[in-house]
Amino acid sequence: FYMAATDPQVLALAAQITESREQDIPLLLLKLKGILSSPSLGCEESNKIKQDIYDYGLTQYCLLVLKRDHSQLRGAWATAAQLAEILSHCCVGLEVKEDPEEFYKKFLPSAVDSLLVLGKRLQARFIRAIKDKEKQDFLHWFQIVTDAICWLFGGHTQLAACVLQNDRFLQLLITDDVETAVIMMSVFHNILRIDSSVLLQVEEETLHSVLDELVYKLSSTTNPAVGSAATKLLLFMAKFCKQLVHLLTARYKGLKGLLCKQWTGKGFDRELNQLLDLLYLEQSNGKGEMQKQHQAACIIQAAWRGFQTRKRLKKLPQAVITLQRSFRAKREQELQHLTKQKEDEALKLQMQLQRQRAMRLFHERQLALLEVVHASQVNKYMEEMEDKSALTIQRFWRGYRARRIFHQQKQSLKEYKAAIIIQRAACKFLEKRRRRRPLSPWKEPKGLTDEQRLALQQKVDDYIKLHPASQMSEETSKELHMQAQAKLAQFLLRSRLDQRAAQRREALLAQVNTDVELLMNAPGLAETTEKDLGAFMSRSIPVATKARQTHNTMLQYARWPWWKKLGHEFMEDDVIPDDAINTELETLFIGGRK
Repeated sequence: FYMAATDPQVLALAAQITESREQDIPLLLLKLKGILSSPSLGCEESNKIKQDIYDYGLTQYCLLVLKRDHSQLRGAWATAAQLAEILSHCCVGLEVKEDPEEFYKKFLPSAVDSLLVLGKRLQARFIRAIKDKEKQDFLHWFQIVTDAICWLFGGHTQLAACVLQNDRFLQLLITDDVETAVIMMSVFHNILRIDSSVLLQVEEETLHSVLDELVYKLSSTTNPAVGSAATKLLLFMAKFCKQLVHLLTARYKGLKGLLCKQWTGKGFDRELNQLLDLLYLEQSNGKGEMQKQHQAACIIQAAWRGFQTRKRLKKLPQAVITLQRSFRAKREQELQHLTKQKEDEALKLQMQLQRQRAMRLFHERQLALLEVVHASQVNKYMEEMEDKSALTIQRFWRGYRARRIFHQQKQSLKEYKAAIIIQRAACKFLEKRRRRRPLSPWKEPKGLTDEQRLALQQKVDDYIKLHPASQMSEETSKELHMQAQAKLAQFLLRSRLDQRAAQRREALLAQVNTDVELLMNAPGLAETTEKDLGAFMSRSIPVATKARQTHNTMLQYARWPWWKKLGHEFMEDDVIPDDAINTELETLFIGGRK
């Protein structure tokens, strides 16, 4: 089959909106007005452009923008009113063939609801405005939005019932402002003119609320524009449905007297007389006093209901503001979470790319140096690079280990210094107190009396009788003496061995300190001579072999390609992996003698 080409203007606008920022989209959508109002378009071309606009999602963009906070848009309420007009023109004449249920049952009712919400906000701004220029602007934008609503349900007649049953339409109608009230009554009149049977489809409570508001406007104002619009609307409703005439006569019994006394000679006597004739025909000839009282009660009830409804509707904006505030806060949190997640992912990717780039640059630099260096000097150059790499690795490892040990001992060192300070203060305090205490004079011990001596001697004799001393032979005494002499000799021999071991430990510790000092004061590789090498040579073959194996292992790890080190890309630069270099500082050869 043959498919018509997409309009280039629509295609270019869709591409531009896709690549633009969110705050620039409303102003770009205003270009649809120029595309739709082109004088060279026929009926079929216009419908085709509307179909393209819907297929590329520009109509949905308009609806989404209308649901946002209009005060934050560029152009604010003027932009919102123009987008409402564009949305209604895009929907009228559009026949969706793919998924029509989505368009007719979800998209169009949502568009009507958004337009009514926009109209309610413009009406509130118009009422609160103080300057004449602001009131004229808001009234003009409100007229544009209401015209868009009329145009929308004029092209889709099934939306008339949707508009009339919407609670926001009743909120717009119930107002004390003259200009907006007249406009809303004209919108209601257009609804009835397009589909008069919509009155039979609405709920009884909604119909009563509408009639109560119209009767209240006739009874509470003297403005001819409001009275004319309300009278014409009631006349149109009464002509269409005879049941409404009976409802008006029974529910508002003082309506005829009100119309005759207050609205006669106001410039719309023809419509007023027709309405009165319909009401009088319905009313019976005999009217008693009870009917008059009932009529008065109905008017009072209508006024009270209107007052209560307006009072209840004044509280709705605060609830809407609270709901909007919570929704914006939640949306802001979600946006911040998504932004943070994207930043973390971008940072992680950037770090990975930087590591790969650095590794690649390192290998390229090595290849470039190998190209520059003569072939006979390659081995010497590689040995120098291996020596530098080994020294760098050892330097970083020793620094890291020293810092780690220092941090571990820092707290204990602090506690040790604090204990020394406390002990020093306590010793000083005790010394001062001991100096201040006077020395007591010498007192000779008291001697025992004769009675005490006799009693003490008696106790000693009794103890000796109860515990007689064991008799030991001379041979047993000699044997015990020999055992004591042997144990004494063993103790002296062991103490001599312990003293030698202590001297050996002190000598080894002094040797280690000398080797460390020698290594710290050693010159660099570039300044090393053959005489300096003798100080670092070891006569121990196992120690030299172990040092050579450790050095080769570190050089082999340094020469690994970058793809082998991907598992260690998140390690610190001064940390050597345990699986590559399985060595400790104790296994490395420091230098000096064995």
